[in-house]
Amino acid sequence: MRRKSRLFALAEALRGRRTGVTAQELADRFGVTIRTIYRDLDALQDAGLPLKADRGRGGGYALDKHYQLPPVNLTAREAALLVALGRMAIDQRLLPFVTPLEAALDKVRGALTASAQRELLRLVDQLQIVGVPAHPIPAEVRAAVEQAWFEERPLRIHYRKVPYHPAQVRTIRIRNLVFDRQVTLLNVTDLELGEERQLRLEKIEKAEPIEPHELSAPA
Repeated sequence: MRRKSRLFALAEALRGRRTGVTAQELADRFGVTIRTIYRDLDALQDAGLPLKADRGRGGGYALDKHYQLPPVNLTAREAALLVALGRMAIDQRLLPFVTPLEAALDKVRGALTASAQRELLRLVDQLQIVGVPAHPIPAEVRAAVEQAWFEERPLRIHYRKVPYHPAQVRTIRIRNLVFDRQVTLLNVTDLELGEERQLRLEKIEKAEPIEPHELSAPA
């Protein structure tokens, strides 16, 4: 990558991440030495990019928080890849969070000019993605899990581990999610038993985010 192109890509990487990133991480990403990254960062600062460097844990290089970023200008090629990946995630149920993903894709399309949108549609129509879809998830369960995870709220669920057995009512807090080829796994803390568990999303029949003060309330 030529230096001019790398400087532009480096500026885009920094504006896409307002939290600190170390020079070593940037060097690894762009395949150059850390000395080269230091020279590039100095060049960006000389060009007026308001970079600041914080030392210590969680530090690194970042844009000044008061810096107002200009609108994102996507090319049709960049937008086409984002839309294609988004459609693949939706169609193959790779992510349970469909509604915000569809809204994000609308914003990507809306950022393009009319001619770029036409080119995007042409490019996306030429892509064919074949894969094994994940298990279907009821929309209301998906929405409840999404809300609980993003808002860091407890979740009361009806979980049927074995078909034809009664569903168990559990109160959980999601710690993280694992997206396997066909299943979405929830690593959770069972708030009633104080145990860590791994649950399969498609086995949740009902789900409802609750407030912390409801934890002691009967299910």
